[in-house]
Amino acid sequence: MKITVIGAGAWGTAVALLAAQKGLEVALWARRPEQAEALQAMRENREYLPGVALPANLRPTSSADEALQGTALAVVAVPSRALAQTLAPMPKAPAYLSLTKGLAYTGHGLTRMSQVIAEATGVERVAALSGPNLAEEIARFQPAASVVAAVEPGLAQQVQQLLGGPSFRVYTSRDIVGVELGGALKNVIALAAGMVDGLRLGDNAKASLMTRALREIVRFGVAQGAHSETFYGLSGLGDLIATCTSLHSRNRGAGEKIARGATLEELEASKQVVEGVYTVKALHAWGQESGVELPITEAVYRVVYRGEKPLEVLSALMGREAKPE
Repeated sequence: MKITVIGAGAWGTAVALLAAQKGLEVALWARRPEQAEALQAMRENREYLPGVALPANLRPTSSADEALQGTALAVVAVPSRALAQTLAPMPKAPAYLSLTKGLAYTGHGLTRMSQVIAEATGVERVAALSGPNLAEEIARFQPAASVVAAVEPGLAQQVQQLLGGPSFRVYTSRDIVGVELGGALKNVIALAAGMVDGLRLGDNAKASLMTRALREIVRFGVAQGAHSETFYGLSGLGDLIATCTSLHSRNRGAGEKIARGATLEELEASKQVVEGVYTVKALHAWGQESGVELPITEAVYRVVYRGEKPLEVLSALMGREAKPE
């Protein structure tokens, strides 16, 4: 069986390695021809995962036709802002797995990445994978777990069999809404956690932030049709812990840089995509339209897009009206 990974960043490469470890034929599609050539020549992704060797059954290419010919599953690891335009001109796969943790706002509501993939490709068989998935650790086969969700149980089970292994335990779920929202919203909270780190506000502050943020995520997710218990699992609480605390977390790291004076333009210029920056913009637009209150999310938006001082925004959060937990 052949699978194709679309996107040769750290996370796409890590999942390609998981599939290759199972003995599958794996095509790794890179957008830039020079990146594909470097992967082929060096047999490692020195740009994103230096020191991790690519096995012989993992074949990099910049040709979409070559990558997708005869594939059983296309695994999509493309930044949310480029997802639709990347997939639309490509040959279609029988099924897709989204690794992208983000949200888009179309002017008529929020769109999850599995919905973007289905619209761009015309293929309805789309699953989503989420959890505490730090690529640097997974690529080196350190123990981790994740959850794959799909409306069609057979598709989730297929992904579970293809990617699950000794170092990567995969669970299944039918709550694709909850799994995708948990993966997207925790990036926003990780930005806030990074600001706490950058300002050296302490562990109590970060623990309080994460706890109240989880409540905000659950409240929002249930209103969108997700199951509350999903957010206490791998794609919610698990991913939140990893992304808010790890030195590998690009969203937490970006929040720390913001607290130390980095601008939005500087973050967007980095080769490491910070999905939380785009997700918080989409959530803000949706909140303005719907009138739904997301205080922590709104606070992050004000810092990132309006240039407000993190300490001033924190003071406003702490000064909100007292109420029962």
